[in-house]
Amino acid sequence: MGVTRESRRTVFRRIARQPTIKWPVYTSSPLYDRASLAGLESDIHAVAGAWFDHIHHESVEKFVCSLPLAYFQFNVHDRYVGPTRYEIDTLFRLFVLKGLHGWEHETALCEYLESHLELCECLGLGAVPDQSTLWRSWHTRFNDELRETVQKAARTILIKAQNADVTVPREPEQILPARCGDVDESVPDDRAILDNADEVTEHVSRVVFPAFSLNRGEGCEVHEHAFWDLQTYLGLRERLAANEGARSFVHESTRERTPLGHAHRDHIRDLSIEQIRAMYRQAIRRLIDEVAETETFFRAGIVAIDITEAAPFTGDRTGHEDEIIGTKEQTDEYAYQWATVQLVGNAVPLVLDARPVRKGESRLEIVEDLLDSAKELVHVDNVLMDREFDSQHVLEMISQRGLSYVVPKRMQTSEKAQAERLLQRDQDRYETDRKLHLGKNEWHETTLIYRRKENSEHDDHRQYSVFMSNRGGGFLREYGYRWEIESGYRSIKRFMAATTSTDFGLRFFYFAFACLLYSIWRAVDLLVQVELTGEYERSPMVTADNTLTLLKKETGIG
Repeated sequence: MGVTRESRRTVFRRIARQPTIKWPVYTSSPLYDRASLAGLESDIHAVAGAWFDHIHHESVEKFVCSLPLAYFQFNVHDRYVGPTRYEIDTLFRLFVLKGLHGWEHETALCEYLESHLELCECLGLGAVPDQSTLWRSWHTRFNDELRETVQKAARTILIKAQNADVTVPREPEQILPARCGDVDESVPDDRAILDNADEVTEHVSRVVFPAFSLNRGEGCEVHEHAFWDLQTYLGLRERLAANEGARSFVHESTRERTPLGHAHRDHIRDLSIEQIRAMYRQAIRRLIDEVAETETFFRAGIVAIDITEAAPFTGDRTGHEDEIIGTKEQTDEYAYQWATVQLVGNAVPLVLDARPVRKGESRLEIVEDLLDSAKELVHVDNVLMDREFDSQHVLEMISQRGLSYVVPKRMQTSEKAQAERLLQRDQDRYETDRKLHLGKNEWHETTLIYRRKENSEHDDHRQYSVFMSNRGGGFLREYGYRWEIESGYRSIKRFMAATTSTDFGLRFFYFAFACLLYSIWRAVDLLVQVELTGEYERSPMVTADNTLTLLKKETGIG
């Protein structure tokens, strides 16, 4: 549906009713007037926060078009005098748009506007400015302070949109550029971030790694911590196997004795799946206890359950058919599969638990198992899942636990027919109640929500997605949080050691330890952000490579 007069009214009614938000800020504070750039920045922050919470506001560009600017006195910051072709408030919107996309040169903005005439109309442009006009406007018409406000506005919009799971053109920068060579001491620089991350990583690693232990006898010459050092080292190098990694580890470690590759694998093979999971949950509990000391972490929220698969297995799987199973896309390939439950939403995205997936296991028992683990660690409110979990028995179990869910539904004949009817009516959204048969005259009640996809390439029922929720369509927006688990999987697989072994326990341990490294990274990032800025934003300040490098240092490698 997009932005409408009614949706705009809803946003500003909400702002008006919140006692903690004053908009425009100059009317409520003697610190600002209608020409105050700090006041404008505060207003953009307030409006963007409420704007993207609206279910139909899914475009940062539409926000730029709709942002109220008529009250602001741009002329105070305008270096030009006399008549000009383009109003300065229009140019302000154009340069914010440029900042949202991260374009360095005005040419990219010109080309984009020329290919998006609807956007030009939305911005009130009669004609697209040429590159030289935009260059002169930015460098000679806008003063330094106004240019800085444009950059801050773009970053604020990106962060607020990202926090509401609205698609953004790029990741917001972590640190704004300093103005006129001056360093803003309120914004942490890279050195401050790394110094603080170093201290936090050392503390976190000492808390978490003791949760892991091997079944070894007394009097061993190689310290047990050296095995976890080696496993961390394998995660520092992409696609590094134990034998090759152990040989390199000898030269890079500061330890006198280090494990051999085969000894490392043998000790891990001795661990059962149950032992690995128990150690993992203990480590995550220790990690949560650390981050829970900050006011920005709450032991409650939304969890996402999903299944990921390793790279396709190309060897002989004889004797391992129950472990090396088909892929999710139902091709002729085979792969190991792992299931996880992860915190998503505004919470720090920790992987709360992981488990292998075996042939014959139902999705119901997988979800029950992971929810049991999650609820031991945090208070769960909502559950997000992929369409492979759309079984009515899974949904009934979640409802019986008093939890809400959102899950896409695989489209059957009736859903396809309904989508075709919606297409004929040009209707973007539709909700209807549905009873799903559980057997023995028992039913599960849910709501089906049809939502039209933006810019779909199809001209039939495939223009629509169908979701199920036991709390109605109001919770549908939360499903956007699931992208975090896909993003997390990419990082987790980056942290995994390589192996060609068919040993199920070894394979699972490598995955679980990679989940732990990922969770440590995200926890370290939260603690560093809170220490340096007093708040937490989901866009990481500490990179994964920063954390792994510091773990490398703290575990005695290099």
